[in-house]
Amino acid sequence: MQSGATPLSSRISRRRLLAGAALGAAALASPAIAGDRVRLRLGYLHVVAVDGQILTGLDRGSFDQQGIDFDLVEFNTGFEVVQAMAAGKLDVLSAGGVISSLLPRGGYTAFLVNDIEIATAQLWVRPDKGVRAFADLRGKRIATVRMTTAHIFLDRALRANGLAPADVEIVNSNMSAAVNAFIAGEVPAVALWVPFNIVVRDKVPGAVKLVDASAYYPQSAVVGGWVARQEYFAANRDVFARLIRGWADANDHMLRNGKAVAGALQKNHYPQASVADIEEALAAQKMFSSREWKRLYADGSVARWLQQVSDFFATEATIATAAPATQYFDPSLYLSTI
Repeated sequence: MQSGATPLSSRISRRRLLAGAALGAAALASPAIAGDRVRLRLGYLHVVAVDGQILTGLDRGSFDQQGIDFDLVEFNTGFEVVQAMAAGKLDVLSAGGVISSLLPRGGYTAFLVNDIEIATAQLWVRPDKGVRAFADLRGKRIATVRMTTAHIFLDRALRANGLAPADVEIVNSNMSAAVNAFIAGEVPAVALWVPFNIVVRDKVPGAVKLVDASAYYPQSAVVGGWVARQEYFAANRDVFARLIRGWADANDHMLRNGKAVAGALQKNHYPQASVADIEEALAAQKMFSSREWKRLYADGSVARWLQQVSDFFATEATIATAAPATQYFDPSLYLSTI
């Protein structure tokens, strides 16, 4: 492998082709290194709240400057990406609230947080199917993806409005199928995440966004971020420090240049969306500067947010012995790097 950076066009266009090869490879004991460069198998979701910093960092050379190259492996759901990590098929992953379903099981370390998904999860209903308010949901079918940010949000939204999860029928599928079922009128409600709201809004003009996750912030904050196997992380802290520096450069650039970043993300990576759609997606997530995150890591805020979501998964997935967030979240490398 050449010691120079892999061209951006190659890294991005090959992500789907790499999925099969990367998932079939044996787990590496350490990163693939050529000279002073490192190549990591990165599993991720193609939603702005997850890959915004990744794609911005690749576009502007943030990771390249740190000697980090990625084999990008795109997944449709967070559940799929955590399964791949559990099977040893990834070196590192970036996902949403679903990371809190993997981390309590032990053996994994969260070391970097992307954002708070303040309004990325949304509940849409169809008045033409008899649902205009929460009370109308009793006994109705709601499509979503179990064990994801959307499911966490739906659980909290129902309870906050006098309904128990048992009062509705949750129809589990991938998000594309869930949204298609809503559009076709097969279900009167769907709990989704951005940017799936775009197609709902376009295809079902009469649909109503009943609530989004911002209604339950900050009491019910859902954070997403980066996870590695515990032993792998401990053995390669220098590599992950470089990754953190690249991420911080991309993250802070996004905060300083919101409109330009939205335009670049739309043009280079989200051609099916409009710039306004990307701006809406960015507004639906609460981002902090790398220095502000340092305070939130140090004062225990991030660990508390992670624990809230882990508590949901511990109950929903019946995790017998769940590791607390104070054990699986390691802020020390970030605090010493930034």
